[in-house]
Amino acid sequence: METRTPSTGNLDDDACWEMLAAGIVGRLALVIDGHPEIFPVNYVLERRNIIFRTAAGKKLWGAETAEPAALEIDGYDPRQEEAWSVVVKGDMKVVSSQEEKDAADALHLEPWQPGVKEHYIRLTPQVLTGRRFKVNNPDLWNTRPTDARRSSFE
Repeated sequence: METRTPSTGNLDDDACWEMLAAGIVGRLALVIDGHPEIFPVNYVLERRNIIFRTAAGKKLWGAETAEPAALEIDGYDPRQEEAWSVVVKGDMKVVSSQEEKDAADALHLEPWQPGVKEHYIRLTPQVLTGRRFKVNNPDLWNTRPTDARRSSFE
């Protein structure tokens, strides 16, 4: 994925949006009863908003109470030996319009987890940040065999 930002450092907004568009699953962070909770969600981007589906529960409660939320995605590119991370912070709202739900469905928003996920939630970004950095070369004698960095050097 080509970006207009340096290979190490902060990512510009366009690079962040490209990575979010290429992503499928993120970690949604909410504060529930004064404590942070994190949930994996699969999502789509719709007009630079993040849309996901959920059943009744904590994610729906977070959207209904207008609590702020954050979504984070990250990855590692073994060819470039770089790791990256994108964080979106914003407000969640329940999508009630059938037209908006249909637009999300047209982008192939389909829940991964079995069960009825009839509630559509929109995360509207207020803050978007991202960074990319070169990873340290692994110590092949001491690095776990499952460490993704090893594939670059073996």
